[in-house]
Amino acid sequence: MEDDSANQIPPTDEINSMSINSQNGEGSSTSTPQMSVEEKFRLVRSIGEECIQEDELLNLLTKKPQPICYDGFEPSGRMHIAQGVMKAISVNKLTSAGCKVKIWVADWFAQLNNKMGGDLKKIQTVGRYLIQIWIAVGMRTEGVEFLWSSEEINARADEYWPLVMDIARRNKLPRIMRCCQIMGRSEQDELTAAQILYPCMQCADIFFLKADICQLGMDQRKVNVLAREYCDDIKRKNKPIILSHHMLPGLQQGQEKMSKSDPSSAIYMEDEEAEVNVKIKKAYCPPKIVEGNPCLEYIKYIIFPWDKNFVVERSEANGGNKTFESYEELVADYEEGNLHPGDLKPSLSKAINKILQPVRNHFNDNADAMDLLKRVKGYRVTR
Repeated sequence: MEDDSANQIPPTDEINSMSINSQNGEGSSTSTPQMSVEEKFRLVRSIGEECIQEDELLNLLTKKPQPICYDGFEPSGRMHIAQGVMKAISVNKLTSAGCKVKIWVADWFAQLNNKMGGDLKKIQTVGRYLIQIWIAVGMRTEGVEFLWSSEEINARADEYWPLVMDIARRNKLPRIMRCCQIMGRSEQDELTAAQILYPCMQCADIFFLKADICQLGMDQRKVNVLAREYCDDIKRKNKPIILSHHMLPGLQQGQEKMSKSDPSSAIYMEDEEAEVNVKIKKAYCPPKIVEGNPCLEYIKYIIFPWDKNFVVERSEANGGNKTFESYEELVADYEEGNLHPGDLKPSLSKAINKILQPVRNHFNDNADAMDLLKRVKGYRVTR
C-alpha cells in the first residue's frame, strides 16, 4: 500500500493556503452590481433543471440576505468537465446572488462507498486535487467554504450522530434503499451495511450544515426529497429547497452519464489538447439530430454559459464562420442541416480547450499540483 505520510497536510490547512489566479470568463468576475430579489431568483433558478419549490426559493431570497447552499462530492478519481466547469459556473452564480456555498468534501462517504479501495489517505489526496482544479478553472472562493466531512463530523460528533440516528429511526429500510442512486448504486446491488448508513448520513448533512438550498445533481434528488420528508416527520416548517442540476451524458451513444471508469466517455479537466480533440472527434453526433446528442449538450451546458456564444469556424464553401448568440439559434441551424458535425466538432474542441488551458497551465507550472495529479492518475478507480 502506498505510504502518503510524508505528504500529509491537514486538508483544511492546504485549502486555506491556496492562491491560484482565475482566468477570464464565467469563473473570473470579482464584483457584482446590487441585484434585485427577482434578479437573484432568476440567476439561482437558472442553475437547476428542477427546483422544489420555486415559491420557497423566492421567499428565501426575499427574507434571507445570505442563504446557505450545500453542495458535496465524493473524492473518487479524476475530475470530468461536468463536475469541474459546470460546478464552477453554478457556484459563481450562487455567490453572485449573495449565497454562501458550503462544499462538502465527502471523504468519509467515499470511504463508506469503497472509493479508492476505501483508503482514506488516497481519498483525501484526490480531494485536494479536485479543489485545486476548481480554483484553477475560475471558481471564486469568496463566499465558499470547503469542509471535509471527517473533520467536521469529528469536531461536532455530539450533534451529528444523534441526527443520523433519528433519520434512520424514522425511515424503513426500503425507503433508504431507494436512495442508493446517490452512490451510483441500485436497489438490486448487493450493498454493504456501510452503504445503507450512507443515505442517512447524507440526509443529516443537510441539517448539520444548516443548508437552505441543496444544489446537487439530479442523481441526488431522492435523498434531498428524503430530507424534506424528514422535515414533515419532525414538524419543521422550513424545508431545504432542492435545486437539481442537469446531468451531462457520456460522449458515446447511449451513455446516460459520464463514467470515471471509462475514459472515452468524458473530457477530463487536465486532458491535453490532443486528447480533447480525439475524444470530441469520436463522440456521437448524428447530423440533424438534437435529442441525445452529447456534443450539443456540451455546447448548451458548458460553452454557452461560459462564453455566452459559440463560434463555428468553417470554410466559405461550407457557409463561412458564424457566431451563434443563443443555443436555440444553433439548434435551428443544426436541425436544418445548415451546421454539419464536421464543422461543429472542431469548434467545440477549440472552445473546450480554451476553458481547460488554465487548468493545464496550473498542473504544469505548480510542482505540488503536478505531484497530486501524478498520484491521482496512478490510483486504481474502484466502484
